[in-house]
Amino acid sequence: MNANLTGPSVHTPIPGPRSAAYLDRQERRESNARTYPRNLPIAIRRAQGSFVEDVDGNVFLDFLAGAGVLSLGHNHPDVVAAISAQLGEFVHGLDFPTVAKDEFTSAQLGMLPGDMGQRYKVHFCGPTGANGVEAALKLAKIATGRGDVVAFSGGFHGSTAGAMAVTGNLGPKTPVANGMPGVHFFPFSHCRRCPLGLRPDSCETNCATYLERVLNDANGGIAKPAAVLLELVQGEGGTIPATRAFVRRVREITEALDIPLIVDEVQTGCGRTGTWFAFEQYDIEPDIVIASKALSGAGLPISLLFYRRELDRWNPGAHIGTFRGNQLAFAAGVAAVKVVREQRVLDNVQARHAQITAHLAAALDCHPYVADVRGIGLMWGIELTDPALARAVQAAALRRGLIIELGGRDDVVIRLLPPLTLSEQECRDALDILVASLAEAVGAAHGTTLLTTAA
Repeated sequence: MNANLTGPSVHTPIPGPRSAAYLDRQERRESNARTYPRNLPIAIRRAQGSFVEDVDGNVFLDFLAGAGVLSLGHNHPDVVAAISAQLGEFVHGLDFPTVAKDEFTSAQLGMLPGDMGQRYKVHFCGPTGANGVEAALKLAKIATGRGDVVAFSGGFHGSTAGAMAVTGNLGPKTPVANGMPGVHFFPFSHCRRCPLGLRPDSCETNCATYLERVLNDANGGIAKPAAVLLELVQGEGGTIPATRAFVRRVREITEALDIPLIVDEVQTGCGRTGTWFAFEQYDIEPDIVIASKALSGAGLPISLLFYRRELDRWNPGAHIGTFRGNQLAFAAGVAAVKVVREQRVLDNVQARHAQITAHLAAALDCHPYVADVRGIGLMWGIELTDPALARAVQAAALRRGLIIELGGRDDVVIRLLPPLTLSEQECRDALDILVASLAEAVGAAHGTTLLTTAA
């Protein structure tokens, strides 16, 4: 790589002329299903750490980080070195035991809390989080002999058939007929928009009580399910952390009824929330954990399950995939765990969480166009009052050199998913850009001038 990237620095219109040419060819040649370049119109040349450079030479702070995949930022030198060394040894291993795979398995089991690493097994899935979801559902059905699944409104679990069936968002599901049957949706603890119409002062975690009563009612209409599938923080749903009381109750219910609890940690796993897995912060132990995105720390595809040994009831070949033996991802993942441990990356996540909390509280408290600010670790959502305003903020931020994504209902939530190695200065620069971009967007839409920097 040439000179180190610093920034942000934007000196052309967005998109720049070279990016525009790439985007035009992409539009003519690629599927209409492409998404990110529609609202982030850049063509990327290279990246390093927390920064991305486009083909026009513009440099952006990357608060998308491959949708949370690049936990150690772009091209971390230790991870790159591990990949390069492995590349000359062995690359594609199916499910044969290899040195890289054995080291990776040991490293991942070693990151589980307490003695879970001794009591749980690992299954390597196809290369995506959605395939991990499919595998977890299949495992639960085989192990229990049952077929129904409980999922939660607002959740997102992927775009394959089974994963889409357990996803709350109707947008991608409606055009695809005959989805997987036997899925039952229950309310999630989204207290700001309570699905039961309650307020915190009048609620006793009624969403969990509703689940408990239906599952225990002979007239409830739902047969005992094979699994309950839960995101502890609904990512694509708008960065909505579940309340501790809700998660604890769901775990108690599933334990009492002997229903496997599957926790989808595809986005929250590998340190994103400040602990290696989010379930650690809720003081629960799931039966099955799905992990994917940041397992390699480098954007190399890999997906796996951790599950209680008692559930290991499937036969050889019950869930396979040609690319479940990615040796480069294994080598990268071992290096990534070493970096996380030795460089105290989780401590940095917690420090940046405190910094973001203070900065956004100072800048956005009582803001008339901000409905809610919520976050855990380095997974944040800023819910605005209008989808058009959110799009305007995203565009203004990109012009200033900050890449952010939108999510939640109607894409009204600004989502922040930076690398876990984010520095204090990079964090400050990004938040200043974000607040200024919000002021610009509000001013353009409503003809007002608002404070553009944190107090």
